[in-house]
Amino acid sequence: MSPRTFLARFRTRTKVVVSVVVVIVAAAAVWVFAFLLPAQNATAETITRTTTASLETLEKTVQGTGTATPAVQDDVSFTVSGTVTAVKVAEGQTVAAGDVLATVDTLQLNADLLDAKASLADAKASLAVAQDSDASDARISAASAAVDVAQSDVDSATAALDDATLKAPAAGLVTTVGIAVGDKVTGTGSSSSSSPSTPVDSSATTSASPFGGGSSSGSSSDSGASTAAFTIVSTNAWSLDVSVGETDIANVKKGQQVELATDDGDEYFGVVSEVGVLPGTTSGSAQYPVTVTVTGDGKGLFDGVSLTASIVYQRRTDVLALPSAAVTTADGKSTVTLVSDDGKQTETSVEVGETSGGYTEIVSGISEGDKVVLTSFTPGEGNSGQFPGGGRVPGNGEFPSGGEFPSGGQMPGGGEFPGGNGGQR
Repeated sequence: MSPRTFLARFRTRTKVVVSVVVVIVAAAAVWVFAFLLPAQNATAETITRTTTASLETLEKTVQGTGTATPAVQDDVSFTVSGTVTAVKVAEGQTVAAGDVLATVDTLQLNADLLDAKASLADAKASLAVAQDSDASDARISAASAAVDVAQSDVDSATAALDDATLKAPAAGLVTTVGIAVGDKVTGTGSSSSSSPSTPVDSSATTSASPFGGGSSSGSSSDSGASTAAFTIVSTNAWSLDVSVGETDIANVKKGQQVELATDDGDEYFGVVSEVGVLPGTTSGSAQYPVTVTVTGDGKGLFDGVSLTASIVYQRRTDVLALPSAAVTTADGKSTVTLVSDDGKQTETSVEVGETSGGYTEIVSGISEGDKVVLTSFTPGEGNSGQFPGGGRVPGNGEFPSGGEFPSGGQMPGGGEFPGGNGGQR
């Protein structure tokens, strides 16, 4: 047999084999896609998810955002004059409430206290003489008043001596130290015993200390020290200002609980500590400032972090409710699908109340513990459990191009091996 004849027969046999393989593959594909898989989908069972009517806590909230700021940001200075004898803290140091920050000399303060005590003794002696000599009521009253004045002077001198030791009004981080040993400070003249310290916001410029000498109105120093001897910023007490629209501000009251969350998902709690009475204007709408104080130590917060605030103005407990997805409402009528112990489903009318947080209140129609359908679906439902195109292979159950492979049902290249060389190598 000549080589040319052998090659011709080889090509013929190759075409026959390829054609047979193509027919077999096509028949198998049609059987699988058009008969086997649809039959499997047709027997798929409906899947039903259920939920149980239960007692829930429903809340109504006002939403807002704010930025965390230290709740305490105090400028602290001496209320008495003197020369600084000691500075006990440095910038960056953390202090507790009552920790000693600095001291001034007490020479003049001690002298003032001794003079006051001497004057008090003289006043008491004069009162005693007036009472023993049967003096007039007017003279006795005058002597008694002098004793009161002298006692007040002693109290003031004693407080001033205490104020020679400057103490931290609140716990926090020392961010500024404006004095040094040897500086001469002129006190603000405010007695530390007059009022307790209260946290202030970052815009505040004054505060008082209950621990002796803390006043943020500042002090002057002959040596050029800064206005405030110390600045203390809290690291475990935080607050934020939230803007609330005029339609919601009526629902916000001091003392209400606030649920807080950062963009990273960290959760905190707080309370409304102040509600502004004068609105500002943002984008043409009135916005009222609401101050929220974070409860707890606010671990993880830092100055400037953004928080989402949900101010809870109504909370009801033990409310019969269902996930809202289980309730169908149409034409003002609400229904649920009850599921009995034997699996029987019954559509039941219910009276609904308020909706909150993905739950709907059920006023009547079902009871606690009743099981209802949440979702129900059949795998493949929506396409008759078949493939696109009516459950057949695309192209009405046939392969593209009239039930044949591209290019007339032949292999690419006219049914020959790629390369266009007539099936030859």
